[in-house]
Amino acid sequence: MKTQNLKVLFVLTSHDQLGDTGLKTGFWSEELAAPYYALIDNGIEVTLSSPLGGRPPLDPKSQLPDFQTAQTKRFDADETLQEKLSNTKKLSEIDEKDYDAIFYPGGHGPLWDLANDKNSISLIEKFYRNGKPVAAVCHAPGVFKEVKNEDGSPLVNGKRVTGFANTEEDAVGLTDIVPFLVEDELKKMGGIYSKAGDWQSYVLQEGNLITGQNPGSSSETAHKLIELLKTKN
Repeated sequence: MKTQNLKVLFVLTSHDQLGDTGLKTGFWSEELAAPYYALIDNGIEVTLSSPLGGRPPLDPKSQLPDFQTAQTKRFDADETLQEKLSNTKKLSEIDEKDYDAIFYPGGHGPLWDLANDKNSISLIEKFYRNGKPVAAVCHAPGVFKEVKNEDGSPLVNGKRVTGFANTEEDAVGLTDIVPFLVEDELKKMGGIYSKAGDWQSYVLQEGNLITGQNPGSSSETAHKLIELLKTKN
């Protein structure tokens, strides 16, 4: 099936402060780069957006040597993508009707802004209710915190989901810094949470909802989204 003429909206955080630690955060490089290239290499058009528009903050830790991949190196050298990143569209100006799916890269930033952003919440609800795929990886499943089904229940209630594990948050030493733990929040909302070992690729699909556990799940999350889009196209 063709993937040409398909359009996917990426939503990135605008939040750059890691609590009151004085450290910087934002989106995680691999979680944008891997899905972005998986999609555009399949002929899918990607639009980047964020709450404030303009250039979203990149978590400086995600650029450390230990976290570099072929995709992040391509990302760093890609002038076209860097230009797009400097000019993300404001969420308030986005119309769900213009896109076939929505994708949320993680990083810690989304826990502070996107989890409570009214425009983001509304967009996810519109995409999901109109039968369009909704995908999120690592910390980004935290953006479902206030997202509801039409009956008022949490979007993830009764659905198989994953996201950054409590053990992974503990390993990076931020359990007491983040506003909430993704694993705990998904469980609290009635999500049927499961995970693989720390840092292993693990992705779940429940109908039009796709969630990945951690940065290493970014590629697999994107490929599940591509397969789902192919079946719909």
